[in-house]
Amino acid sequence: QLQLVESGGGLVQPGGSLRLSCGVSGFTLDRYSIGWFRQAPGKEREGVSCISNRGGSTTYADSVKGRFTISRDNAKNTVYLQMNSLKPEDTGVYYCGADFYGSSCVRGVSSGIDLWGKGTLVTVSS
Repeated sequence: QLQLVESGGGLVQPGGSLRLSCGVSGFTLDRYSIGWFRQAPGKEREGVSCISNRGGSTTYADSVKGRFTISRDNAKNTVYLQMNSLKPEDTGVYYCGADFYGSSCVRGVSSGIDLWGKGTLVTVSS
């Protein structure tokens, strides 16, 4: 079974931190770029961050630069998103997606992502 499973979401106060995990099974993780996307209520899914297949290149949306860090451990088949200094605008369902060619991931666009997880909800509120 090929799947991505997100975990680590929850309720956090503004200024707090969360670490999301994306566990991969059924395929070789180091052949795929992995992106984190989020979707706020009533809005389109947007790219948050991307990491290349071996971790040598990372990209971030301007809105999260300096606050979020993406990393991967291919031996553990896991990609992480460390989220610090969280703001209410960060609220949404966070998805990880696998991109074999990497072009969709690096551009932060949903089209072209080969496989999605089901998402994990992050709520930033007082």
